[in-house]
Amino acid sequence: MRPDDWHLTHDLDTFLRRAGDFLASSPALHTVHLTVLDNLRRRGLHVYGEEAPLFGVLERGGAVRAVSLHTPPYWINLTSLTGEQADALAVRLASAGHRLPGVTADRATADAFADVWQRHTGAGADLWKKQRLYQLGELTTPEPRPEGAPRIATAAATDRARLMSWYEEFGASIGEHQLQDAGALADARIAHGGALFWETPDGTPVSLAVVTPEVAGQVRVTTVYTPAHLRGRGYAGAATAAVSRAARAAGAREVLLFTDLANPTSNGLYQRIGYRPVADFTVYRFAE
Repeated sequence: MRPDDWHLTHDLDTFLRRAGDFLASSPALHTVHLTVLDNLRRRGLHVYGEEAPLFGVLERGGAVRAVSLHTPPYWINLTSLTGEQADALAVRLASAGHRLPGVTADRATADAFADVWQRHTGAGADLWKKQRLYQLGELTTPEPRPEGAPRIATAAATDRARLMSWYEEFGASIGEHQLQDAGALADARIAHGGALFWETPDGTPVSLAVVTPEVAGQVRVTTVYTPAHLRGRGYAGAATAAVSRAARAAGAREVLLFTDLANPTSNGLYQRIGYRPVADFTVYRFAE
């Protein structure tokens, strides 16, 4: 395999024509690619940062075999690769002078790419996070169910402000700096009805669950957050179950979410609701 077998482009439409069917053929495993690409299509190529995204397609025998997606300043996101495919991509990117802050992919692919990237660039690679992808099976409402009810966030100033604040608090709680503008992120979720509050009987929001727009029949729960002083009361489970039920009712065939394997509480909670493991993913950070 030659590095030139990887075709790189900054053109979103060209990339979607070549790789769209491949990604849609396995929507669960390709959920991040699908939702990121949908976000780029809806909100513009610079929604994640000033630098243009870089798309990669590996074709052999007239068929797409693998895909890469890099939206700076975020890490590169890869579909499943063999060691040979990972090596060819690393050579192709390194020889063109591309700099990567890290990689995320299924565990075997991330391990392989981190190894060859270090070898070809001299960059250090630190294992940052181990994740598990879950898919919703039979939805079960967690018991005991807390008092209150779900409510979709609206464009009201109070809802928008709370979303912005909780997005920032959520990022800080998981050790991720919020790179996207919190206001724009809140506006996007409100626009498609994807942000749900769990409210107490007096109408006070106490927890948040957010889901992506549907693409290729799948949606993904991306943010579940309860302020620290309100945790341990069942609010997160109730919000997650409610947003999952709403996604199913809206027609999503697959409802997905990622967890940090270092957090046994969230992994246990989602399994009690009805989420079942699909695959493990790994995130490496690169340092020059």
